[in-house]
Amino acid sequence: MKNLKLKAARAAMDMSQQLLADAVGVSRQTINAIEKGDYNPSINLCIAICKVLGKTLDELFWE
Repeated sequence: MKNLKLKAARAAMDMSQQLLADAVGVSRQTINAIEKGDYNPSINLCIAICKVLGKTLDELFWE
């Protein structure tokens, strides 16, 4: 399932996939795969993404 909430939050901060990837220590391809729903990130990666984007796990990763 696509993660449109992550994509929207990233776009709202005017942040590219590459900038987010650099901030959390993964590749741009990993961020792309998460947004496309092709990759299920670890809880630690989810938390790191939330911290960078100023969101909660509920807001980005859970229904």
